[in-house]
Amino acid sequence: MTEDVPRPQKQYVHHEKTRHKTDVYYFRKGKGPRIRLPEPSDPSFDDRYHAALIGLLETGKRRRTAASGSLEWLIQRYRETGVYQSLSKATRKHRDAIFRGVIDKAGTLPFAALTRAKIVEGREKRAATPHQARHFLDAMRALFAWAVEVEHVAVDPTAGVSNLPRPRNTVGFQVWTDADIAAYEACWAAGTRERVWLHVLLYTGLRRGDAVRLGRQHVRDGVATLRTEKTGVEVYIPIRQELAETLRQGPTGDLTFIVGLTGRPLTKESFGNMFRVACGAAGVDKSAHGLRKIDATRHAESGATVAELDARFGWTGGKTSSHYTRSADRKRLALSAAKKIVNAEVPHPAGEVPHPENPVVKSAG
Repeated sequence: MTEDVPRPQKQYVHHEKTRHKTDVYYFRKGKGPRIRLPEPSDPSFDDRYHAALIGLLETGKRRRTAASGSLEWLIQRYRETGVYQSLSKATRKHRDAIFRGVIDKAGTLPFAALTRAKIVEGREKRAATPHQARHFLDAMRALFAWAVEVEHVAVDPTAGVSNLPRPRNTVGFQVWTDADIAAYEACWAAGTRERVWLHVLLYTGLRRGDAVRLGRQHVRDGVATLRTEKTGVEVYIPIRQELAETLRQGPTGDLTFIVGLTGRPLTKESFGNMFRVACGAAGVDKSAHGLRKIDATRHAESGATVAELDARFGWTGGKTSSHYTRSADRKRLALSAAKKIVNAEVPHPAGEVPHPENPVVKSAG
């Protein structure tokens, strides 16, 4: 069962106990119908919650239907397809959030009348948050790519619409430093669950959602094998000695290494909240994802290739891995250039010449 505290509240989700002391969860928006949901610890909870938000679940008496030909109807049909269901859970969650906003604002409009200008308008409304603008365009592109394929529309209104440029001052998740790691370890000693949290993230480089699923059942002959939640790619992670020792000391759970106060597994949301508190106690203002970035940086600086980084971290296409290898190459070149200028400025006795690696080398003459 999944740890319940702290747990972020889900909008429109209500909880009550029956006369038999059974916990019951249901979705209800305003005065709308009550839609029964599984327990929050059930793996299907998030999918059914988001389906209820977008109006696709049976209510027991009726099912919300949209007018044929409307944009809401098109979205409902798309979400029922194998194309949509093949997306990762994280991607579906992002797109459901986009689709809910689209349905609220324009769900009754005929989808055949949607123009490129309307897509651009939707992008520009989200310009203040470029990531949301990008998610909006990605979701609408996927929707209309399917609609064209099944001949619901003849023209894709998203064709030719470009994403907004990424802000130049965006730094993303901040990378942990060696000083950050030392401060955290000084605060949380070996034998604490907080130390386990850090080392699982640091020495596996897994995303938060994958780290909370990792357990002994995934490890064989010193290598953890796990299919990633976001991309569905299988990764192979050698269990380093530092991590093995931390796991030996624990505490860990029966099925997951990362556990909460009661020794139960955590959802990635609950773990994110708890890890943030643990970081704050150590004076570290960084995120779990920042540990994935330092692990990738260390691999790249050790000479890992793009293909090796893709395999190690579950990336595809080489784009993300290339970012790390380019950064590592720039660092090596910068240090090499600095060493050369230092050698050039050091006075050398007659008959001796500077060398890139050794400041003084005897002349062959």
